[in-house]
Amino acid sequence: MVVRITTPASLLETLNYHEHKVRRGVATCIAENHFPYPVHRMNFYHKLEWFQQRNELNTRATTKTIHVSLNYDPSESLTNERLIEIAADYMQRLGFDQQPYLVYRHHDASHPHVHIMATLIRADGSRIPTHNIARDQSEPARTAIEQKYELVHAAGRRSLSENPVPGVKAVYGKSETKRGIANALKQVVGVYNYTTLAELNAVLKDFGVMADRGVKDSFTYRKGGLLYRMLGPDGVPTGVPIKASAIAGKPTLRLLESKFLANKTERELPRLSLQNTLDQIISIRPATIEAFMRLAEKESIKVVLRQNAEGRIYGITFVDHRNRSVFNGSEIGKEYSINGLYKQFEKQLAPTSQHLPEQNFLPEHSITDTLLHTHTSETNTPHHLTKKRKKKKQKL
Repeated sequence: MVVRITTPASLLETLNYHEHKVRRGVATCIAENHFPYPVHRMNFYHKLEWFQQRNELNTRATTKTIHVSLNYDPSESLTNERLIEIAADYMQRLGFDQQPYLVYRHHDASHPHVHIMATLIRADGSRIPTHNIARDQSEPARTAIEQKYELVHAAGRRSLSENPVPGVKAVYGKSETKRGIANALKQVVGVYNYTTLAELNAVLKDFGVMADRGVKDSFTYRKGGLLYRMLGPDGVPTGVPIKASAIAGKPTLRLLESKFLANKTERELPRLSLQNTLDQIISIRPATIEAFMRLAEKESIKVVLRQNAEGRIYGITFVDHRNRSVFNGSEIGKEYSINGLYKQFEKQLAPTSQHLPEQNFLPEHSITDTLLHTHTSETNTPHHLTKKRKKKKQKL
């Protein structure tokens, strides 16, 4: 189970978002807690008025709503009754069992998931603190619930060991070329979730290997061939290239393209898990891109800054070794693109390296590059439901 927690700035927008999906027939309000009527007897205005009555008990708090999504593996067949039971268990463990909240089941994704919106204002007018709630309350609750209900763990089925970092790396000059490449591919091709050759190469780089189609007018490229090459200490391809067809398992371009399609249907849970981890890192507010990358590395996430020939950064890729997946920032959400992160920290993510000056940031999609093609997808929790940061007034 993957959990996503946000604190939206607007109660009205959050409620309207879910009710609009209900009207479209792609969501159902399946449960309520501490409302005067059952869900089948309430309309939009009943729900809104009850939330507003509670929120009006506290005039000081600026954030009064919490929004949670509980996401399950596509293999799990869960009834509404079981989803309600899990939601109630989770909210109780968070200390929200006495709070008014609504549970919506959405039907617009390939995996079962529910959204819960609740007020943070208690009956006595005090506000439930949310600082570190994801780490201190939600994580222990998620772990306990996964065990209690025998759910697929958030780490996913792709987790292979307690140590998620790359294992055997091909080292030029120390590994026999063909064998070293084959060993690296064995750890990646059938294990990681990737949907483009560029994403695959982002993972393979950590294993000392890259897949190479050749230049566009080359014989290899025109015939749909694929070569694998070892990388030197500087990350530059070196040594004799090996044909894909000559490697055990024959990881040809045709085989990879079939995996691209298959992997696209299994990306939602690892994406949400990565998103959740990145949110926790962002909440620490690292001062530089290097600090952000170091914190991500501690969570077994390799951050790759994509640059053009002039050295300008135009994209960011996350290689999640824990969940065995790789995503471009914009696929997770606009706020996780290089420009989104840059804006989110109010320019605190400006690189400190002389090679990466502030003006070297370009829009994520400013360059067309076959090997760096970016796919985008919608997130389960829209960006407008996340809390908007208020700019601090400058003291005069």
